[in-house]
Amino acid sequence: MTIELHPQPLTPEAFAPFGHVIEADPKTARQINAGTTTRYHALAMADPGPDGKVIINLFHGLPRPQPIVMTLMERHPLGSQAFVPMQPHPWLVVVAERPEPEALRAFLLRGDQGVQYARGVWHHPLLVLAPAQDFVVVDRQGPGVNYEEVVLPEGAARLIVPADVAGI
Repeated sequence: MTIELHPQPLTPEAFAPFGHVIEADPKTARQINAGTTTRYHALAMADPGPDGKVIINLFHGLPRPQPIVMTLMERHPLGSQAFVPMQPHPWLVVVAERPEPEALRAFLLRGDQGVQYARGVWHHPLLVLAPAQDFVVVDRQGPGVNYEEVVLPEGAARLIVPADVAGI
């Protein structure tokens, strides 16, 4: 049997069990630089875990063939990981409380939304829909093994991308 995942729109409430949504929140807006800049303050806080330090990376993602077959889930048990898109293209996130097909949840993100996975949250590797998309990734560097992966049973889950965003 194959589980079909249909992504739901990303909201802070729906994503709360897995981490934080990173988006411009008017409640945190502050005018700075003599009124020429709006700062959206403290939208997420990096968690580098014990003995870790925060690093900033650039990821360049390419789309996967449709429908997207879920092949593995990964997690970072020692620190959080945040993804913020650099282009305004929709993209996808798949998360789970446990790395099993029936536990997967899919979210469709607008191009102005990012996510921060909480420490230890299972997630699928980067899923872009545009021909290419870049992300600033805030991650952990430090001692210890901060990467685990679980291979999902072949064909056990696939992600059905809405037709109105699939062909970006």
